[in-house]
Amino acid sequence: MQTTKAEGGAKYFSSTRIAVIAVLSAIAAVLYILKFPISVIFPSWLELNFSDIPALIGTFALGPLSGAIIVAVKIVLELLFTGTTTMFVGDFADLILGCAFVVPAGLIYKYHRTFKGALVGLVVGAASSTALSILANWLILVPFYISFFFGGSWEPILGTMSAIFGDVTRENFYNLYLWCSVLPFNLMRCLIAIIVVLPIYKHISRVINRLNARLAPKGERTEEQDRRTLVRTAVIIAALLAVIAIIIVLNAVFHWY
Repeated sequence: MQTTKAEGGAKYFSSTRIAVIAVLSAIAAVLYILKFPISVIFPSWLELNFSDIPALIGTFALGPLSGAIIVAVKIVLELLFTGTTTMFVGDFADLILGCAFVVPAGLIYKYHRTFKGALVGLVVGAASSTALSILANWLILVPFYISFFFGGSWEPILGTMSAIFGDVTRENFYNLYLWCSVLPFNLMRCLIAIIVVLPIYKHISRVINRLNARLAPKGERTEEQDRRTLVRTAVIIAALLAVIAIIIVLNAVFHWY
């Protein structure tokens, strides 16, 4: 008997999978909101965060589609709580770069479920995300910021870069910015995630295997079991969103005072 698309979707988005995605998305959102610049060596608009870590764990445990969903949900949550300062262009770029990291890693690991497969997936994901970051900054982000935020003037962006690299002009800007800022920054972002995920890979592999076994179909679930699972999921999501809200309010209060 063939499984219909609707049945396949229902099995994929089981209550257990939804609960795990929700938890990892909330953790990723908190880490994404708490991003910070490293102004000493990079321009202030390049902000570091550690939200790739739960997204990578999700893509290894649940598959590349779930990893992409975690990336998307973390950005939606961040927009709901803090809004956008880039007319959604920067947020969209973060979505693409995040998916470029976790999806290749998840796809490779899906067919090579070993430590080596995880390592190769992470390296390929890091390379694709870094390459896309260079293209996005060159073709989209820098032209957008100059046109819409600086009124076509290069002075603000050149001034920030000159404070780090010395004499920066329009002629040498892209060479310095792309290869001395964007490239090392994104390599560092990906490397931090890899360094965190790889050492704990063996420790969480048993948890991942149990989780995969739990997600596998095991017969009919009763409506009462589904209801209880969904209630627990709702409580977890509400609690995590409350934590996010408290963190944002405290951050705003400390910043104001």
